[in-house]
Amino acid sequence: MNTGYNPDFNPTGLEGGVDTNDIPWMTLPQAPGMAIKPLRASSESGMFSAVIQVKGGTELKNLVYLGAMDMLVLSGTLSYPEGPMAGTLEPGTWGYIPANAKVDRFIATEDVEFLGNFYGAVAFLNENGGVSSILTALDLMAAAKEQGVTLVPNTLAECMQERPPAYQGQAEPLAIAGTDTKALVSEAENIADVGRSVHPHFVDTRAIPWIENPSVPDMGLKVLRVSEETGITSLIVRHNGVAGPHYHLGAADFMVLNGRIGYRAGPPEGYGPGVWFYEPAGARHEETKRVSDEDLIYTANVYGPLQFDEGQDTPIVAVLSWMQYKEMAVAAGVDLVHNTFEGDSSLMAWAPIGIAAGE
Repeated sequence: MNTGYNPDFNPTGLEGGVDTNDIPWMTLPQAPGMAIKPLRASSESGMFSAVIQVKGGTELKNLVYLGAMDMLVLSGTLSYPEGPMAGTLEPGTWGYIPANAKVDRFIATEDVEFLGNFYGAVAFLNENGGVSSILTALDLMAAAKEQGVTLVPNTLAECMQERPPAYQGQAEPLAIAGTDTKALVSEAENIADVGRSVHPHFVDTRAIPWIENPSVPDMGLKVLRVSEETGITSLIVRHNGVAGPHYHLGAADFMVLNGRIGYRAGPPEGYGPGVWFYEPAGARHEETKRVSDEDLIYTANVYGPLQFDEGQDTPIVAVLSWMQYKEMAVAAGVDLVHNTFEGDSSLMAWAPIGIAAGE
């Protein structure tokens, strides 16, 4: 593989990441009732990633997800009181909402913050079913630029370019900063039904067992969702060893929840909780490892296979794709979060927003 597509140029030591604790909350007119920390936005795919904050008592109605979304509740409680999405989402809950799904209403019963990866725009409807606003990747790009926040690069070519200076304003840490973030996803003693989904779209990650391979005892995985259609896998990773040389044949994103990760040409102390990374397709790492005494735990969306070797210009020794992740989950008896479900409105397939069926 041409190593020219894997530059070691690294002006900041964190060419593919950002510390979410250092960037401000922003309000956008396109997303009423929310504050946003933008992380990445792609004008090519329309995907964007952000930490979302909703103040306690806020009620949002009639949201249509024009692309899918996955989310991890970091703090606070979010309630879907009715409809096919009904349920209460507490810290540590991970969920996936398919494209074209409509959420009738959700309520922040207390201040809530969640990490969201949006695969497309979100439409906010008025009471008559018409569109009042649409939140897109371009909106996040514009807001970040206005606030002086540099978004994470989308491609290796962008990684080769020196990034603008980091945000210089007042830091606004996440609510979980300095807390026991390991407890978000660690197995809880009082959850009896290990592997039990709390809802077809949501799962309490504490109830999912760590899947361990005896040949790789320093790694543990909680497999959350696998898409055979797109090849995307969502995971929680406990990484207490060293991942050897590998290429990301598809992109991936990560958020450190606990411990510190040693990464590429970064500092010896690594990066800690709240740092969010995006690995463009084609990125290579000679090693990725834990650099503290604590368990290294992070979220992961893996958008394509990982290809392992024993060093530059050596033969491929293993390829890890959605197929292996699904095999692990099935063998462990894990009930994966659904990719679609019968309660989806899929309203975009049969009627434009704001036009009733039959008109």
